[in-house]
Amino acid sequence: MLRSACLAMLCLFPLSSARGQLEFESPPINYGEAHSHDAIAKLQQQLDAGKAELAWDDEHGYLKAVLAALDISPSTQMLVFSKTSFQLPRISPKLPRAIYFNDDVYIGWVQNGDVIEVSATDPELGAVFYTLAQRDSEPPKFVRDRGQCLTCHASSRTEGVPGHLIRSVYSSASGMPIFGSGTYRTTQASPFEQRFGGWYVTGTHGVARHMGNVLATEREPEQLDREAGANLTDLSPLVDVEPYLEPHSDLIALMTLTHQAEMHNWITRANFETRLALHSSAIMNEMLDRPADYQSESTQRRIERAAEQLLECMLFVKEEPLAAPLAGTSGFAETFAARGPFDSQGRSLRQFDLKTRLLKFPCSYLIYSEAFLKLPPAVKLRVYTRLDEILTGRSRADSFEKPAAADCAAIREILLETHPELAAAWQPKSE
Repeated sequence: MLRSACLAMLCLFPLSSARGQLEFESPPINYGEAHSHDAIAKLQQQLDAGKAELAWDDEHGYLKAVLAALDISPSTQMLVFSKTSFQLPRISPKLPRAIYFNDDVYIGWVQNGDVIEVSATDPELGAVFYTLAQRDSEPPKFVRDRGQCLTCHASSRTEGVPGHLIRSVYSSASGMPIFGSGTYRTTQASPFEQRFGGWYVTGTHGVARHMGNVLATEREPEQLDREAGANLTDLSPLVDVEPYLEPHSDLIALMTLTHQAEMHNWITRANFETRLALHSSAIMNEMLDRPADYQSESTQRRIERAAEQLLECMLFVKEEPLAAPLAGTSGFAETFAARGPFDSQGRSLRQFDLKTRLLKFPCSYLIYSEAFLKLPPAVKLRVYTRLDEILTGRSRADSFEKPAAADCAAIREILLETHPELAAAWQPKSE
């Protein structure tokens, strides 16, 4: 982030001509002017009304209270030591920044930092960025960023929308990224050996190697000693973990964050693409004296393309296979999986595989999220229809490879029992 509340590992890149930035500062999105309705906006309303409070403590400021208020587990803690936050003077390999998350909100905390950094997923606006001053002398007030974060958090690297970005860098001994050696955008398709540069990582991963836990040399930054950073379960030889809520920077939390950040961006992209397409269609319909609900073929194709892109991420189509089993250290995997919801056979989309892939059932748990459920009906119903076609095999040639038949059957059964809308959406095709 640059001079605002952005959380991910960032730098500035040119836009892609194939998937550039969408126009979201004008109607119908009005990103900068529209009121947000995310979890932070709702919490601030409760604080202002005296219906909630955030307790201060001298060691962590408002951190513990914010996590409790948002139901974010400390086991989600990940530590990033590269200087990629606007609080960079306070960040180094000896003083890493901590990041915590749930399905909707990402929290960043820096030792002796001026602010807590927040990114919240709004169902209509995508990522909305805030800061919370770490001062006990003032009533707690989340302050919304008004554009600085979008310098990095709205580009082709975030699918052209206000979103989240995870990067892997070659970090010097001071924590400064060595940008001349390049950086990697981390997605679920990223090779494991290109992930987690500038992050601490606790967990085992067998013969696989990542870029975490080690520093680069100025002379030969690309020659990282990946072996030295592999399969670490204890960070105490590298950094003093006593000031943090947990002694971990859990590998499974990092893997989950990688999927979730990308999925949030595609949900927002589908939202914006659909609203923009329908807005343009309404203008053309009025100009050409057509029925108000008329949709041209170009409008329909735009919505269909957005749905296909979302489904590709949702079903882990391009997920990089694991070369070896993974295990974390913090209990994150157990806490995350226990949240459900579960079907009558005890199955859930939150259950992990961690042998050859991230999830046992390759369909994103964010299908239950508010951001997904509040997608415009035109694209959401398209996703539901295509998902049913893919999972049942009753479709034309798919644009991407679908999950294995056993996975498709299990995913469909789980969703029919646990999703608030899919049983009704699929009922006519199931009779």
